[in-house]
Formats: sequence, C-alpha cells, structure tokens
Amino acid sequence: MLVRLRASALNHLDLWVRRGIPGVPIAFPRILGADGAGELAALGPGAADALASLRFDGAPPRTGDAVVLNPGLSCGRCEFCLAGQEGLCVRYALLGEHRDGTLAELVAVPAANVFPAPERLSREERAAFPLVFLTAWRMLRVRGRLRAGETVLIHGIGGGVATAALAVAVDAGARVLATSSSAEKLARALELGAERAAGRGRDEVLAAVRDWTGKRGVDVVVESVGRATWATSLDAVARGGRVVVCGATTGFDPPALLHRIFWKQVDVLGSTMGSRADFLALLRRIGEGRLRPAVDSVFPLDRAGEALERLESGEQFGKIVVEVA
Repeated sequence: MLVRLRASALNHLDLWVRRGIPGVPIAFPRILGADGAGELAALGPGAADALASLRFDGAPPRTGDAVVLNPGLSCGRCEFCLAGQEGLCVRYALLGEHRDGTLAELVAVPAANVFPAPERLSREERAAFPLVFLTAWRMLRVRGRLRAGETVLIHGIGGGVATAALAVAVDAGARVLATSSSAEKLARALELGAERAAGRGRDEVLAAVRDWTGKRGVDVVVESVGRATWATSLDAVARGGRVVVCGATTGFDPPALLHRIFWKQVDVLGSTMGSRADFLALLRRIGEGRLRPAVDSVFPLDRAGEALERLESGEQFGKIVVEVA
C-alpha cells in the first residue's frame, strides 16, 4: 500500500547507513528514514483484506486514514514469522536500510506494516515512537522479563532508544538509574520518572549503582552503546541479572570479559526490534495514555541534512522529527 508521509523521524541507524554498515551491502543512492506517519494514499491488491483485523474507526481501511508504520519488514512465511517471531525472520529488513525509507513524500510498504495512528499522539509523535519504542519494549518487557520493582540501568539518556527505554521501564513499575554527561539531560530524565541519575564516567556510574542498590547491582542493564560501556554494564549488573543488548553505537568489539559473565551468572540477551504482537501491545499502551515519545526538535524535509547533523552531535533529548509538507 502507498502511504503519503506527513512526518518521519531519524534514528542512529540512518548514520550507520550513511557511513556504511560493516558487513551489510547497501546500494546507493539510498533514501534514509525508518519511521513514518501519514495517511493512506492508495491500497494495492489484497491490502484491505490484510488489514481487516485492525480497526480504522470501526470501518475497513480507506484512503485518507491516519496511519503509522512498523519499520521492520518480514517475509510472513518462514518458521519464525509463522510462530509470531517476525524479528527473527531470515529475510528481516528495515525501511531506510535494506530498501528506501521515509525521508520522502510517498512510500510503498506491505499492508502488514501499516497500523492505525494513535489518536492521543500528535503527527510528530506518531512518527517518533515506532522503531525506538518497539526496540525498548522487546528489550525490557519480552527479552528482559522486566518486573515491577526491579532496578534498571540505562546508559546515555537522551538518545532515542534510551529515552524510550526509560518510558517503558517506568510504565512497567521498575526503578531507573539514567546516565549522561549532560546535567540538563539528567534533570530531564528525573522529570520523566528516573529515580536516580549519574554522569557517564565508569567510576561515577558504579558508585551510583552501589549506593542505589546497597552494593547489590541492578537487575537489568539496557545496553545499546557497546565498547564504551560494556565493562561498566557487566560490573553494574547484579549476580543473576540481565544485560539486554540491542546495538553498539561506539563499537561492536569490546573485550568479552567472560569471567564476569559466568562468575556472576549473568544472562546476556540479544534483542532486535520486535514482533507484530509486540507492536500491537505497544499501541495499546500508547492508546491508554501510558506511553508517549519525547520529541527533541522538528525540521522540514528540505533541511534533513541539518537534522542528521543534530543527531550526529548527540545533543538531542528524544527523537528528531522531519516534517513532510
């Protein structure tokens, strides 16, 4: 189906694609952008039937309906898709990475990736939540098995996944310690529900964790940074705790430190995006008013280059949105 985009949102993925992801062949030119929100412009053959299980104001989908996109594309036929584990699909792909994305006026996507837009959110917020909130939801609620009352360490608050993880953890009833080198970002994290905040230096993080948990360590670490934080994550996690990994923005090859993993009996859990069921669960929470993305700034499409510069600077808190006229 064809979607007329009204807003897109940037992710660190866009910087990786622009630089060239190691081991992932990308044909250029490539239109960036994984997240998108807009209206149905045209329904291809079978699209209405494919969307019959979703409600568009209680009626069949029609052109003009407000929609959001699930950026993860799967084949729908392999053993993982049939088991409701689309994120493990052998042909899993992302808009803006493996095919042209959402920094555009129009995009054609499979009907399975189109969902009614949450009415509670603005157009910019609709574009801001899908990739990072789906990633954070699966990391914490599914892979990390997060329970109310548990403690969570989130590195580098302000980035898209980290900020979404804070919202998902707080919604689950967990207690959060957020880190950043920016005092302004730490203050914002406390406003959004973090219980503690600390600078990003290794010694400062570990001292804060020891004081906060009575030297026990945290139950769950949200790890998306990689080389710069990996050793800190393994030191900060409690015995029998979980380190959930979804990315490595500072490098994929930190020292393994296997002795810490087996001696503390730590679960190291990989997580990428999420399933259709995860996306529907996320939409329900948003519809209930339990989750809302943080929008850092909005740029017009013809200034997308400036938006990417802000993303690369690391100064943002939340998502950078690109508005499509």
